[in-house]
Amino acid sequence: MAGVLDGKATAATIKAELAERVAELAERGIVPGLGTLLVGSDPGSTWYVNGKHDDCAEVGITSLREGLPETATQADIEAAVQRLNDNPACTGFIVQLPLPTGIDTNRVLELVDPDKDADGLHPTNLGRLVLRVGEPVTSPLPCTPKGIIELIERHGVSLAGKHIVVVGRGTTVGRSIGLLLTRKAVNATVTLCHTGTADLAAHTRQADVIVAAAGVRGMISADMIKDGVVLIDVGVSRITDPETGKSKVAGDIASDALDKASWYSPNPGGVGPMTRAMLLMNVVEASERHAAVRVP
Repeated sequence: MAGVLDGKATAATIKAELAERVAELAERGIVPGLGTLLVGSDPGSTWYVNGKHDDCAEVGITSLREGLPETATQADIEAAVQRLNDNPACTGFIVQLPLPTGIDTNRVLELVDPDKDADGLHPTNLGRLVLRVGEPVTSPLPCTPKGIIELIERHGVSLAGKHIVVVGRGTTVGRSIGLLLTRKAVNATVTLCHTGTADLAAHTRQADVIVAAAGVRGMISADMIKDGVVLIDVGVSRITDPETGKSKVAGDIASDALDKASWYSPNPGGVGPMTRAMLLMNVVEASERHAAVRVP
């Protein structure tokens, strides 16, 4: 029977560890601060941002909020980014996406100070990750890829020498996770596939680990994988529960595939909690680097 990569329990353990590290920083007069920039009042985005601030309260990180109306202009949003860049109480921050129609999102994101990039997806930080294959990375790492690796390794599963097939080419996971997995510290081999890959099953059947992040419900089925594979489900599709009529999350991995796996991450409850925990970790690590408390 496949083991469950429990993201909720693992994230709770990490938060407890981070709370201790935050307490150590407090003894030196340093309080990490996480900022959020939310434009508009989309219920999903509001819920997501509120969750991040709840996480901060759990570990002792200060919360800083920048909220703008849906009618905010490009200049308004850029000014809010600059305020967070300039605020010494803000160790790191995120710009909640999506931004309103007509806003140049890439321009906004590139204005974020790379040292305050809590998501770890600023072009400067991704570029540093490209360059640093064997040496320590002294900048924020992408939260979801970092969380996936933490989730797997904290369950005692080594990725060294494993063949990992990533399905999905988005920046958040698909295009960035290979940079972490192929570093010498992890030492995995990565094949990147996507919805345009011809004969996807020919690739997935060779995989020791599959990271499914295409956002296509149930696209990885039992006939596409080998026995003993580790399945990481990152995809998010919304479906209507026929019994309740309510919307619920469906992942990229079909239920019949789980019977052939050695380990799998549930969705929800797997990678999602880990992503939020890694956001906190990035902020704490940034404070530690600035205070020279720990070696990166």
